[in-house]
Amino acid sequence: MHPHAISLSRRADAAPEPVLRLFLALMLGLTLALSQAIPSHAQGAPESFADLADKISPSVVNITTSTTIAAPTQERPPMVPEGSPFEEFFRDFMDPQGRGEQGGPRRSEALGSGFVVSADGYIVTNNHVIEGADDIQIEFFSGNKLEATLVGTDPKTDIALLKVESPTPLPFVSFGNSDEARVGDWVVAMGNPLGQGFSVSAGIVSARNRALSGTYDDYIQTDAAINRGNSGGPLFNMEGEVIGVNTAILSPNGGSIGIGFSMASNVVTKVVGQLREFGETRRGWLGVRIQDVTPDVAEAMGLGEAKGALITDVPEGPAKEAGMMAGDVILSFDGAEVSDTRELVRRVADAPIGEAVDVLVMRDGKNETLLVTLGRREEAEGDEILPTAAAPETDPATAEVLGLTVAPLSSEEAAELGLPGGTEGLAVTSVDELSEAYTKGLREGDVITEAGQQKVVTIKDLQDRIAEAKDAGRKSLLLLVRRGGDPRFVALSLDE
Repeated sequence: MHPHAISLSRRADAAPEPVLRLFLALMLGLTLALSQAIPSHAQGAPESFADLADKISPSVVNITTSTTIAAPTQERPPMVPEGSPFEEFFRDFMDPQGRGEQGGPRRSEALGSGFVVSADGYIVTNNHVIEGADDIQIEFFSGNKLEATLVGTDPKTDIALLKVESPTPLPFVSFGNSDEARVGDWVVAMGNPLGQGFSVSAGIVSARNRALSGTYDDYIQTDAAINRGNSGGPLFNMEGEVIGVNTAILSPNGGSIGIGFSMASNVVTKVVGQLREFGETRRGWLGVRIQDVTPDVAEAMGLGEAKGALITDVPEGPAKEAGMMAGDVILSFDGAEVSDTRELVRRVADAPIGEAVDVLVMRDGKNETLLVTLGRREEAEGDEILPTAAAPETDPATAEVLGLTVAPLSSEEAAELGLPGGTEGLAVTSVDELSEAYTKGLREGDVITEAGQQKVVTIKDLQDRIAEAKDAGRKSLLLLVRRGGDPRFVALSLDE
C-alpha cells in the first residue's frame, strides 16, 4: 500500500464521520475536475504493441527485385535540393541496387517493403524499390511467395502499385486520414529493414507537412526506426490504419537516427486510385507560373497580409483562356482558401481534369472570380512556355536606380540572354553589390519587364513607376524580372 494511503486510513479512524465524508467529497470533486481538464482524445503510452502487430502483420510484405545492370551509371542525385545543408547526410534508399558502383553487366537483387490494400492483391510500395526491375517477388508474412506485375508508378510522389494473383483472398489494410495525425501521436512502422525480414518499430509523429524536394511532397516525420529496406512499408496509427508510406531518412551513416519521412496517406490514396483506374496519374493543370507572396511583396502590392499565390507568367493554357494575368494574386481555388504556392499546386493537381472551377484573384486591389477549365499536367509538362510581347523600341539611355544600372533591351541583347524573340523591358547591366537588389538576387543580364505591375520599356517608364509608388506612400516597388525567360517578382525598397 502507498504510504499516503496508510496515513489517510489512520486519520480516518480517529476523525468524526461528517468530517470524513466532507474530505472524501472534496477529493472526489478534485478528481473529477482534473479528469475534465484532460482532453478526452489524449492517449497515454500503450502497454504493448503486440495486439496491433498481430493484427496488421499479415498485410505487410517483403519485396525482392531482380534487375539486369547493363553498364555503369551515375549515382542518383539526393532528394534534397543541391547545396542544401542536409545534402551530404541524406540517405533516401534511392540506390538499393548499387547502381552507383562500377562494373560490367550483371544481375542485381534489392530488398524493399510494401503492403496489401485489397483482398484481390493490389500492393503499394515506393517507385524506387521496383524501378527498372525485371522481376518482382512478394513474400508474405506467412512465408508464401508470389510474383508481382507492375500496374503503374508515380515518380513525383515515389509511389508504385503492384498486383499479385492469389488463389485466396489476401489480408489487407486500409488507409487512414493523415490530416488527423497530430504531432506526438504514437505510430508503428513495419517492413524489411536491412534484409532482416519482418520487423516492427514504434515512435511518434515528430512533425507534419514536411517538404523535401518534390512538387507534391507532404511528409510525416517520425522517430520510429526506419532503415534501408523499410522503403515502401507502411506507417500505422494506433487504429491499424496506414497514414504514411515510409520513404526516406535523414542520416549521416545510412542508419536510423530518429528522423524518418513517410509520404502522407492523403497524397498516396489519390495516386493509388488513379494508378489503379488508369495505370498512370492524371493531375489538373492551371497553366501559370507562380511564387509565394512574401511580406515585402505584399507591402509593395498594397496587400493586407502575405498570403496567396502571385502569378508571374501566363503562357498559353487554361489560365490564359480564363483571363488570368501576370500580377494577379490567387486567393482561393474551387472555394478553398490558398495560403501559398505549395497549397495551390496540390489543390490544382487534385482537381478533376476538364471541369470548370472558380478561382478568386486579386487584381489592382479588387477581387475578381474567374472560371477556369483545367487541363492535364502530364500532357502540358513537355510544352515550351514562351511569353508573348511586342517588338521593343530601342532606347540607348542608361540610368542608375534602386542599386541597378539599366538600359532598354535590344533584340540583339535579348537573343544573347537567351530570351524569346519579342521580349522587351530594361536590361540590368550592373548591380551594386552593397544594394538590396544584389542581396535579393538580381544580377547583370536580368531583364525588368514590369514595375508596379505595369509594363516598362524605357527608363522613363521605370522612373515614372518609382515616382507613382512614392506618391502613393509605398515603401517598396514590385518588379517583374526575367532571367533566361523565367519570371519572378522582386520587391525593392524605395529608400535605395
